[in-house]
Amino acid sequence: MPASESHPSTIRAVTVDAREPRRLIIDEVAKAQPGPGDALIRVAAFSLNRGEVRSALADGRQGARIGWDIAGTIEQAAADGSSPPAGTRVVAIDAIGGWAEFTALPAIMLAPIPPEVSFAQAATLPVAGLTALCSLRRAGELRGKRVLVSGASGGVGSFACQLAHLGGAQVVAAIRDASQESFARANGADLVAIGPDLSAARPHGQFDLILESVGGASLSAALTMLAPGGTCAIFGVSESSEVRFDAGAFYRIGGTTLYGLMLHHEFRHEPPSPGLAHLAALVAEGRLKPAIEVEAPWAEIDRVAKELMNRRFLGKAVLRI
Repeated sequence: MPASESHPSTIRAVTVDAREPRRLIIDEVAKAQPGPGDALIRVAAFSLNRGEVRSALADGRQGARIGWDIAGTIEQAAADGSSPPAGTRVVAIDAIGGWAEFTALPAIMLAPIPPEVSFAQAATLPVAGLTALCSLRRAGELRGKRVLVSGASGGVGSFACQLAHLGGAQVVAAIRDASQESFARANGADLVAIGPDLSAARPHGQFDLILESVGGASLSAALTMLAPGGTCAIFGVSESSEVRFDAGAFYRIGGTTLYGLMLHHEFRHEPPSPGLAHLAALVAEGRLKPAIEVEAPWAEIDRVAKELMNRRFLGKAVLRI
């Protein structure tokens, strides 16, 4: 077989087509060239996040690569010996464009997955799972604390409710629609607050930690619902980035903190690998259950992405390559 066929210089990947209504397509791109510290991964599945999809659909440049969450098998181990060996099943986070047949990443961005964990389950873990994990760490020891989770019907929210419950916290899930209540309770919520913003949770008391991803009126309410010494960790603004709030009520509680959580900043303190390994182990043990609501071939990327943005389903969507 010619070298060009056994080692092709191009692969298929999800890219942005800014010229057509069908914004996300599968196209030929240059194959990743691993550096000495990079493992080459054959991608088997990936999951979608609203942040990356929103950017691609709204203002992605022509031909731009997309994709953060992936799972697959190491095709070629890192030359410097830093990665697991070839053949290892892994989960990884890729900041450049992982929705492709192959991608190259350093070992700190990936973790092996146990045999009990499917590629689809693993692919849900990077952004949503790590965001939930990092947010909950802002409260320190969770046992006995009160945790409020906004957007509890989404990917981060469903993981956050489960992880907070596992940590021994009392979990209040905030949702907009009563039809989502059974989903929130199945993910470990002790109480459910139903309403257009977080103020619906006010009757449930003050909170040691609030996970906020909506912004606008929800963040405004969150800042006045903290317990003394409590923290509000904000990791998204799906509704509005502009907020009016009662600053007096916020500071008079005493010792309160508003923490802006960006994953790439959190990785300065701890790389993704340990967190991914921890989450994968919880899935293998049956203690953490990814809420996969849609699973489809990657040829359906544009349709599934638009359904995600239109909130046609709860939980996560996973596409198979």
